[in-house]
Amino acid sequence: MSRAITRPVRIRACAKINLTLRVLGIRPDGYHELRTTFQSVALHDTLTFTIARGPFAITSNDPHCPTGATNLVSIAASRLWRASGRRGAPRDLQVHIAKRIPVEAGLGGGSSDAAAALRALDLLWGLKMSARQLEDIARIIGADVAFFLEGGSVLGVERGDLLFPLQDAPPAWVVLARPDFGVSTKDAYAWWDEANRLRPPAIARTVTRSNEWVNDLQGAVAARHRTIAKLVRELERCGSRYAAMSGSGSAVFGLFDERAAAFDAALAISGPRVTTWTTRTTGRREHVRVTAPILT
Repeated sequence: MSRAITRPVRIRACAKINLTLRVLGIRPDGYHELRTTFQSVALHDTLTFTIARGPFAITSNDPHCPTGATNLVSIAASRLWRASGRRGAPRDLQVHIAKRIPVEAGLGGGSSDAAAALRALDLLWGLKMSARQLEDIARIIGADVAFFLEGGSVLGVERGDLLFPLQDAPPAWVVLARPDFGVSTKDAYAWWDEANRLRPPAIARTVTRSNEWVNDLQGAVAARHRTIAKLVRELERCGSRYAAMSGSGSAVFGLFDERAAAFDAALAISGPRVTTWTTRTTGRREHVRVTAPILT
């Protein structure tokens, strides 16, 4: 452990999409057995950590972002505090989260914020923890938090938290479209459970072993929110080479080879009830570089 830093620390927390998400069933521990391909993208939140006397506090520009103990940044700070051998609860620290990644969208905003907190606080508190130590803490916080410490194209199995780095997928421009509602992860998986309760096990195994890009949650969510399927079709009509819901939704993404085509598609499908962003995929090296904590 080295000397703690007193200057503010700023860090980016980038979003992700799930190029594929296969649900293989329910594990004995109650979680779902997954096989998913994570892909980092450039859209990001910005977190600023400032030393200030008093209780640990979180603020945000987004009223939908929780600022209490349920925020994964707060959980990450508590986990790291205890892992460093300190007693009590974190204090004398303020965190401001400038949100750009929408909540309940399947883009991993909360998990990415947590991973960013681990990296920023490791620097701020002078802990110098190894990558393996931070990864172990990240897995405890949430299934996909560890992915955001690495980025790029990564295969996630078991709960999605056992990670295998892949060769970075070819670069692509990405249109993200979020309707004016969110979908909780808990609801999305409950709807999948309901839809698959009567499916014969042999058929389920055959379907989920396919290597094609597909999101097994999409049908269950779209059955309750038809806007999801509509946005996928619209992105395909606009020339996307692949479009799908990301994670548990509600955001949908489309991949494009050309920047201009992506911006045209984003403009075409945006409206009063749909917000769009145009971003791009990022490789592993770029992700690690742009999410490094910066002293300000």
